[in-house]
Amino acid sequence: MVEEKEGSGSSKPAGDSSPQLQEPLGHVKKSKQQVSEGFTIKAMMKNTLVEIETLDYSSYLPIFFHGLCEMTFPHEFFARQGIHDMLEHGGNKILPVIPQLIIPIKNALNLRNRQIICITLKVLQHLVASADMVGRALVPYYRQILPVLSIFKNMNVNSGDGIEYSQQKRENIGDLIQETLEALERCGGENAFINIKYMIPTYQSCILN
Repeated sequence: MVEEKEGSGSSKPAGDSSPQLQEPLGHVKKSKQQVSEGFTIKAMMKNTLVEIETLDYSSYLPIFFHGLCEMTFPHEFFARQGIHDMLEHGGNKILPVIPQLIIPIKNALNLRNRQIICITLKVLQHLVASADMVGRALVPYYRQILPVLSIFKNMNVNSGDGIEYSQQKRENIGDLIQETLEALERCGGENAFINIKYMIPTYQSCILN
């Protein structure tokens, strides 16, 4: 009797080129969702010696904003989550960094990719509400960040049930632009409306009306 070598039972015959089974697309999406759910940059940093509140915002916040142009997972996820976490905990560290955030915001909007525009609009809404005077500090930069919004303001690309579904997920680009412009006006002080109106003539004030 010949003793079989350990592990020989699992070997494949020579020349067996049968293709490996690919992971189902649904499983990939589920795995991506599991990675994203409940994740925050602050939670990740609990295992480090640095608290998010102690980070150098002038260095790290612009880096995350440059990531707004990313479209592949997990890069786009880390960039977006990093922005929201830093805005959540930044306080008075955010205002001095505003000039460094304009070019990344402008670059993201100028891609004219609807998904990136929607993400950037949500970031803008969070940014203006993140700390005192941030909304006013953005007013001088309207000419750089609002032109693309003027193009997409009345563009709702979905129809029928698609519009209702996109509204539930806050991915209707026309509605998001309107929300963002209203947030800019409310937080931008007395000069905000006239500067928005100059760039987007169809905009109606949410305060004066």
